Formats: sequence, structure tokens, C-alpha cells
Amino acid sequence: MRLPSVRLTSATVRGKGKARRAAKGRGVAAVARAGFVGRGVLYLLVGALALRIAFSDGGDGRQADRGGALAEIAERPFGHVMLWLLGGALAGMALWRLSEVFFGQAGPDGNTAGKRAMAGARFLFYSFVTYTVIAYAAGDQGSGSGSSDKQTQDATAKVLDWPAGQWIVAAAGAGVLVAGVWIAGRALLRKFRDKLRVSQMPRRMRQATDILGVTGGTARGVVFGVAGGFAITAALRHKPGQAKGMDNTLRSFADTGAGPWLLALIAVGLVAFGLFSFASARWRKF
Repeated sequence: MRLPSVRLTSATVRGKGKARRAAKGRGVAAVARAGFVGRGVLYLLVGALALRIAFSDGGDGRQADRGGALAEIAERPFGHVMLWLLGGALAGMALWRLSEVFFGQAGPDGNTAGKRAMAGARFLFYSFVTYTVIAYAAGDQGSGSGSSDKQTQDATAKVLDWPAGQWIVAAAGAGVLVAGVWIAGRALLRKFRDKLRVSQMPRRMRQATDILGVTGGTARGVVFGVAGGFAITAALRHKPGQAKGMDNTLRSFADTGAGPWLLALIAVGLVAFGLFSFASARWRKF
């Protein structure tokens, strides 16, 4: 009488094994690579827009954030088609992160609860980004191209009106600040190498990827950290206008003693991260 249950268990194990192999197969790797390309395009455009802001007195009114990047694409020949392709590529990134939630990441510690939880957070983030890009491509321009600063301030104002709203905003800001420090720290320590097939890279590609990974990851971490600091300030002062999206966060670098040169340096770093994303599409372990 126990034989059916044994067979059922064996079938279940085989089914899980097939699902795990499928999640780590060529199809998932392909959509993940497309996702890295899509991420690279967005960071390249945001970095280029930030450079324009640094050296053209405000950047001709264009926002240095995802909305500005989408508007920039839309104005190009075949821009509508490129927006749909970008949305599809980012959807690939979201699906890959979802597969990591269920089947773990590459590497010896890829199956830990912490790694799966982080993959889940990234899945939610890229799902939201994918939605905004596809909504913009479908004609809802307010969805994708709205000012990140206004969206951030509106959300902050709503949360501040909640019971314990100040604590919630402060905690969220602290989380973004810590994430920025973590991102920059890992970049400086070259932890990204653990995720890449470094041994298979040509020597010059390996050197270039190191430079792009350190420069780009550090700049990205700094932007996250500063944005988190603004959110904490908004909570402590109970002033939602103190919170800043990516555009105003980047513009704040130009208001320092270094003037536009610090913003230009951060912008170059974001461009570097875009190029690093392209390298990840080619050399990432899946």
C-alpha cells in the first residue's frame, strides 16, 4: 500500500528537478540578459541627461530620471517600438528575479532565505518599472514620465499623515540610505566579480568591467544614499517637500561647493553603470 506514495514522491522530486533546471536554463538566462540590457539603457540615458543638466543650465527642462529617459526614447525614430522592446526586456529581468525567489540564485549561498527575499524585492521593483514603461508605450504618458520628485513628495506627504507616519518615512529613508552604502561598499570591494564569469573574460574586458563596476556601483550607491538622507530629513522636519526623487537628488550635487563638476562625476558614474549592465548581460552567471 505504500508503493503509490513512493511513486508520487519520486514524481514530485523529478518534477521539482525539471522546474529547477528550466529556471536555470537557456530561456531564463536569455530573458535575464535582455533585462540587464534594458537596465543599462535606462542608466545610460539618465547619466546622459544628468550630464546635460550639469553643463547646460538645467538640462533644457528634461528630467534626469526614468521619466526623462522614456521621453528621450519616445522622441527618437521608431521610439514607440523601442519603448515596447525596453518594456519587454525589463519584464525579462522581473521574471528572472521571480525565478530566483522559487529556485535560488547562482552561487553556494544562493538558496538562503535572505537571498530569496532580496530577489523578491527586486522582482517587485522591476515589475513596477516594467509597468511604467509599458504603460507609457501604450499611451499613458503620465504613468511613466511623471516627475520622480513630485511622485516622491506626494507619497511622502500621504505617509506623513498616517499614524506614526514620521517613523515610517524615516525608516524607509534609513533603508534607502543603508542600501546606498551597501551598494557602494560592494562596488568598491568588487563583490560583483562573484556574479560574473571572470575567468572566461579576456584580460582587457576584465579590467574594463572592474573599472565600470567600481565606478558605476559607487555612483549608484551615492545617489541612493543621498536620496535616503533627504527622506530622513523630510521625516524629521515633517516637510514632504524635503524628500527628493532621482532628478532633484542629482541636481542637489550641483548645489555643493564643487558646483556642476560633482554632478558631472556622478553622471559619468551612472553611464558607467549602464555599460556595466551591458557587460553583465554577457558575462553574468545564471
